[in-house]
Amino acid sequence: MSSILTNNSAMVALQTLKSINQNLGQTQSEISTGKSIATSKDNSAIWAISKVMESDVNGFKAISDSLNLGESTVAVARQGAETVTDLLTQIKGKVVAAQEDNVDRAKIQTDISALVKQVTSVVNAAQFNGLNLINGEVTGTNTDGNTGINVLSSLDRAADNTVTASSIGVASQNLSQTAGTTLTVAAANVGTDAGIAGVIDKNDGGANDSIKLDTFAFLDAAGAAGGTAALARGTAGLDNTVAAGLMEGDQLTMQIGSIEAQYTVREGDTAESVVAGMRSAFQNAGLSNTDFTMDIDAVAGELKITNNTNADASFSFSSSRGSGGLSGLAAIDVSTGAGAMSALGSIENLINTAIDASASFGSVEGRISTQNDFISKLTDSLKSGIGSMVDADMEEASARLQALQVQQQLGTQSLSIANQAPQSLLSLFR
Repeated sequence: MSSILTNNSAMVALQTLKSINQNLGQTQSEISTGKSIATSKDNSAIWAISKVMESDVNGFKAISDSLNLGESTVAVARQGAETVTDLLTQIKGKVVAAQEDNVDRAKIQTDISALVKQVTSVVNAAQFNGLNLINGEVTGTNTDGNTGINVLSSLDRAADNTVTASSIGVASQNLSQTAGTTLTVAAANVGTDAGIAGVIDKNDGGANDSIKLDTFAFLDAAGAAGGTAALARGTAGLDNTVAAGLMEGDQLTMQIGSIEAQYTVREGDTAESVVAGMRSAFQNAGLSNTDFTMDIDAVAGELKITNNTNADASFSFSSSRGSGGLSGLAAIDVSTGAGAMSALGSIENLINTAIDASASFGSVEGRISTQNDFISKLTDSLKSGIGSMVDADMEEASARLQALQVQQQLGTQSLSIANQAPQSLLSLFR
């Protein structure tokens, strides 16, 4: 049946052309924007996921900047600590040279004083953007519970979309020469000192010809002095104002006759390792093994020093908490033979302190560098994932555009033909 009121062919052709034009518009949008999903109208679920991932990518860009800043800061501190180590090594060479009797110790001491000033200069200059990790100015606690700073390293998104920030803790290393405070006898002391105070009696068959360094207490993480080993500076809960226990960096000084030995407490030290360190310091300082026997009781954690000579020997002992790891550097004096021997043990401890600081910075710098590389690769992977979800396939879009343009032309022609159909009814009324 033919009708001049209802043209079914035209309606079908019109709907087909509308569909073709709609697909053509979508394809042209993909080509112009480069995205198959440009708005939430295109695919709300995929669009929402892509936007969350894009926000993470922007966050990781900021994290990369933070890691670059942190790596540069730590690199400057590491270089400063390594330079200090080199300078201390030079000082050790001067100290060794001063052991010889036929040398001008006054001139050697002048050289040492100049090197000490250079150490101070390096420590004060080792800053990046105003932050110095080796001069003791950092007092905050980092994410590891140590004195230091945090470097933002990651954003962690959980399954419920909860986001938390992660940081890499950088422990500061105090290489200043700031003098410390005296610790009490409860922290470290000569436990047995019978007879005349401050004197080891001569070896004449009587008593009191030996002393024992055997009284030690260590700070704990509860703010008291009930520990069994030395904790690191800045350990969470440790109260470094408590003077009745030892911690990392505390300095023990003992003198027998004209020989002085110094030992700097290191993290993890126990009573046994402390007395072993003191014995080594005395040996390095030149205390005669023949004149004085030094025996270590590993179980009791004590150092027994016996006077084998036929003359009384004076002794003294003290312990202090230096806020600077190199607090004993200024006391090095090789202008006398006794001072030169004493300086040998002291400089060895100071070198170890600087080496430990350099190693600590080197380790965390490597970790930051690795994290930075990971963040860079992770950002690229996220970008690739976002692209696979929302980017348009340009080859496919080009082929589809060609087909739709042909369909549009045919649809237009079909609609034109359908619109001409009612005119054929005029011939019936001629």
